[in-house]
Amino acid sequence: MIPEDNRFESDPASVIPEDHPLPEGWEPGPVDGGDAATVARLRDLLRAHEAAGRGWAGASEDDVRVEVSDHGLATRENVVVRDTAGTIRAWGSVHDRAEGRMLFVHVVDRDLDDDTALACSDVLFEWAEAQARSVGEGRGLEVQQIDTGAFAGDDRQHRFLEGAGFTKVRTWWQMSRPVTADEATLVADPAGWERKGVRFRLVGREDDGMPDESCLRAVHDVLEGAFTDHFNSAEETFDEFIHRLREDPGHRWDHWWLAELLDDPEAPEPVGALVGTVSESDDGPDGSYVSYLGVLESARGRGVATGLLRTIVADAAARDRDRVGLEVDADSPTGADGLYVAMGWETRYVTESWHKDVPVR
Repeated sequence: MIPEDNRFESDPASVIPEDHPLPEGWEPGPVDGGDAATVARLRDLLRAHEAAGRGWAGASEDDVRVEVSDHGLATRENVVVRDTAGTIRAWGSVHDRAEGRMLFVHVVDRDLDDDTALACSDVLFEWAEAQARSVGEGRGLEVQQIDTGAFAGDDRQHRFLEGAGFTKVRTWWQMSRPVTADEATLVADPAGWERKGVRFRLVGREDDGMPDESCLRAVHDVLEGAFTDHFNSAEETFDEFIHRLREDPGHRWDHWWLAELLDDPEAPEPVGALVGTVSESDDGPDGSYVSYLGVLESARGRGVATGLLRTIVADAAARDRDRVGLEVDADSPTGADGLYVAMGWETRYVTESWHKDVPVR
C-alpha cells in the first residue's frame, strides 16, 4: 500500500557517518525539489551521465521532478553531495517500488577526478543501503533488494557497482521502431477493433472523463498474471501500480489498452494489456513508448501481443509520431524479442540491471 509517510530516513546526516570519505568541505544533504536551479543542475548531471554511458542524452527536467517533487515523496527519497561552493556533484534517489524491491538512481559528476568521484559514489551507496534497511523494516522484510541500472558500455559505473558489492543480473535491449503516416490504417480504429475472436480497446471512461476503475483493475490483474514467470517479478498492489504509473511524465490515460477474448460475447475475458506513454522530443516529432505489454499464458498464441502492438503503432501514426520504443529482457522466457524484431523493432542501446541484497536486521 502507499504509506501516509514514506518509509525512508529523510535526514542524510542520520544515516551517513560524519567521517565520510568526501573532500574537506564537501557535504551530503537533502534535495529541494521545488528549487528550479536544483532541478536544472540534476538534469544536467543526469544528461552527462547518459551521454557518457550510451553516447547521447535524453533526460528532461520532468524526468528529474518524478524523483524529487513533493508528489513522489510518498515512495521516494533523495540525497545530493555538494562541494565547497555549494555545487551539486552527485545525486542519489531511492524508490520504494514494490515489496522486496527498492530502485536506486546513482549519478556522479563526470567531470570529477577518479578519487573524488569514487568518494562521492561510496557515500551514495552507503546512504542507499541505510535506506534499504529502513524501507525493508517498514515493510517487515528480512532482506531488501537494491535494484539499480547501468548502460552496457559504462565502464566507470560498472567499477562503482562492483566495488560496492553489486552483481549484474540481467541485460535489457532498448528497442525502437520507425512509424510512417500510412500505418494509421494498420488497424480499423485504435480505440477499438476486433480480430479472430479478440477485441482490442482503450480502457473505458466514466462520465467525468476519468478511466473506469474496473478497466484499470483488469489491466493490473492481467499484468500481474502475465509477469509472474518473468525475471525479478514483485507483487505490486493496485494502488502502488496506479500511483507509480501516474508519476511518469509521459503518462496518458488514452494510451492504455485491453485485449479481451470474445469466446463468450456476454462475458469478455481480459487476457492482454498494453500501457503506453508519450516520449516527448524537443527537436522533432514525439514518439510513443510501450511501458508494459502482457498477455496471460492461457491466451498466448492467439495474436494478442501482435494485435496490441499493431494498435499502438497505428495510434502513434494517427498522432503524427515517428517511432514506438520498448524494452525487452534479453533472456525473456516468452521469446518476445523475436516478435518485436519480426514487427520492425531494432535495438538502439543496451542496459543492465545490477542488484544487491541488504539484510534489514
